[in-house]
Amino acid sequence: MGYRVAVVGATGAVGREMLKTLAERNFPADEVVALASGRSAGQPVSYGEHRTLTVRNLETFDFRGIDIGLFSPGAAVSAEHAPRAAAAGCVVIDNTSHFRMEPDVPLVVPEVNPQALAGFRKRNIIANPNCSTIQMVVALKPLHDLARVKRVSVATYQSVSGAGKEAMDELYAQTKGVFVNDPATPQQFTKPIAFNVIPHIDRFLDDGATKEEWKMAVETRKILDPDIAVIATCVRVPVFVGHAEAVHVEFERPITVAEAREALRRAPGVSVVDRREDGGYVTPIEAAGEDDVFVSRLRKDPTVPNGLAFWCVADNLRKGAALNAVQIAEALIAQGLLARERVRTGG
Repeated sequence: MGYRVAVVGATGAVGREMLKTLAERNFPADEVVALASGRSAGQPVSYGEHRTLTVRNLETFDFRGIDIGLFSPGAAVSAEHAPRAAAAGCVVIDNTSHFRMEPDVPLVVPEVNPQALAGFRKRNIIANPNCSTIQMVVALKPLHDLARVKRVSVATYQSVSGAGKEAMDELYAQTKGVFVNDPATPQQFTKPIAFNVIPHIDRFLDDGATKEEWKMAVETRKILDPDIAVIATCVRVPVFVGHAEAVHVEFERPITVAEAREALRRAPGVSVVDRREDGGYVTPIEAAGEDDVFVSRLRKDPTVPNGLAFWCVADNLRKGAALNAVQIAEALIAQGLLARERVRTGG
């Protein structure tokens, strides 16, 4: 018997990617329901190559009988409707930031900490980490198992799709405008994004860090190890899809480049493309549409004891959001957790 799945925020970039991913991976769903705000109700959305779903109104939807809810409607909407869905017996996998740091909500990357799923029944909610955190911890996990990560310094180069469809539209419009001398009027960003980079994602905190930089630090500790120190500088770049990161890692014991490369090559969800030649690395445009986290430019960092540096790239809409959420659902099924929950709730 298959599962009944609801995709919440189905008209957004991540919601559409969730529907696409469910279809591509042949997720065992007997029914898939597309949900969004009342303004979007009645719109068609694609589910795979040959099926179309009609969007239904989230505000009036009854979640009883729905087994899995993949949520990506924005934090405020998830805060209101995810607990309502969970109370109806639906296991919520939420892509927003709202529940991530709540101690009784698992924050999960299946390649890194699948064991954390065991605690989901406390709230019936599982949190999907931040996109930039996901790709970094996927790459760090095999290295941490090998030599224990002590400290991470990371600079991110994050595409505009991480800020939503309107941000992508703004980059497109500003890029065209440059060639016809139209002045750029920032709306989604604080400064023009076309042909520019902006060292500011999310709001500023009292210590000078942005919320995005804070997320990378606290989420890495919750997912991987509470003793890891993380300093991040998060930058928005004029790329439509795909986040890149320059990562410098200090380990507790010596680790060679060869050891690290071999560990990464064996790791699930990682592809190593590291040829020391022109073009022997992966860029965001090549990672778009791909499932893996790509690691390149692996080398020793001589500025700290036991240091390594690498470049990692991933599709932020797939592994950074939709794919990770679907993989969480798959892991629940593989571990027998969802089946037991279905019996308990009468699904």
